[in-house]
Amino acid sequence: MNTHIFTCDAHVHLSEFEEPLQEMSEARKHGVKYIVGVGMDVESNKKVLKIASEIDHIIKGIGFHPWVIRPENMEENLEFLKTHVEQADCIGEVGLDYAIKVPKRLQIQVFERIVELTSYFEKPLIIHSRHSQERSLRILKELGAKRAIFHWYSGNLDILRDILDSGYHISVTPALAYSPKHQEAAKFTPLDRILLETDSPVEYQGVPSRIKDVIKTLELLSTIKGIRVEETAKITTKTFVEFFKIKEVLL
Repeated sequence: MNTHIFTCDAHVHLSEFEEPLQEMSEARKHGVKYIVGVGMDVESNKKVLKIASEIDHIIKGIGFHPWVIRPENMEENLEFLKTHVEQADCIGEVGLDYAIKVPKRLQIQVFERIVELTSYFEKPLIIHSRHSQERSLRILKELGAKRAIFHWYSGNLDILRDILDSGYHISVTPALAYSPKHQEAAKFTPLDRILLETDSPVEYQGVPSRIKDVIKTLELLSTIKGIRVEETAKITTKTFVEFFKIKEVLL
């Protein structure tokens, strides 16, 4: 890997790494300049904020993941987002997941309240939208969300077209190596509307991922687009910098 290439990881579950400082240090040796640390609930959100106070170049994300929504924890998690939204750089991971048992009505109620909050404070959103892309998009548009990333997008192209026409972005993962739907989305989307990510430490084909694996995402996307790795890195890093309004010059 060319040591002069910078790249960024737009989706990392930092709280799930036992040694986040060591993990970041290793990633930086591979040219990973910035990462987005996302949260799922109060506990992981607190960890993200703490880690980001100790390590440079972390975009702080706090969220309330649809997988963990319960009637009994809803208000506590929403109150945490409300009281810490100004401290965060983005809100995520949040959204809808129609493949799980959490009632859709409850998920929608939570997501709408989160989007209303983030729209008021003009914070970007990191969206989980498994089997729910159309409804997720409708909520974003109706409630005035300006910036959003549809994380690990693998939905249909008609909805993707609407996502892009609405000014939103998608992110891609190492699943580009084997997922036809993910590959299709990457081919369809203009390169300057794509961010790279790992969703680490999630497993890909049974192997836990690392932050440095965003380089794999970069290489896979370059192959799909038929563009040199250096050019893909430059364009996707520029998109990352502009999306998160980073003032440091990386390019």
